[in-house]
Amino acid sequence: MLRLLLMRHAKSDWNTPETGDHDRGLNPRGRASATALGGWLRDYNYTPDTVISSTATRTAQTLERLQINAPVQFTQRLYHASPSDMFDVLNSAQGLCVLILGHNPGIASFANALLAKTPNHARFSDYPTCATLVADFQINDWSDLQWQTGTPINFVVPREIIDL
Repeated sequence: MLRLLLMRHAKSDWNTPETGDHDRGLNPRGRASATALGGWLRDYNYTPDTVISSTATRTAQTLERLQINAPVQFTQRLYHASPSDMFDVLNSAQGLCVLILGHNPGIASFANALLAKTPNHARFSDYPTCATLVADFQINDWSDLQWQTGTPINFVVPREIIDL
């Protein structure tokens, strides 16, 4: 069995309009959310052994706040990736528990297409910032990944674990 942690980056800072989209960092709420999600991952023993992240500043800053001790691969392919691009990235991943850190709208569509049944959560369809899906797949290698085969284990949004 393999496990996927699928996380959207934390809330970004829009107060500097001259900063390009790729270079936008996190705002204070985003920093707090990412720190809280890192604690949540550790509390539930959802710690990845591999991380694959978009190259955007806000994903890198989210990852830094998670305080995860795992090898990290940054790839431009996850920056505003389509579900099929995300599938291809995961399909070549290594590790028993992989964290993919990306962006909407692709990440919400990707999560929906990967699962056999979606979680019963009011925010799953819009996948807010720092939302995190934990899903298991009955495969031994990510190269065997198929659409609509994942089993949702957990789904959380920051407001459920901290008072923002």
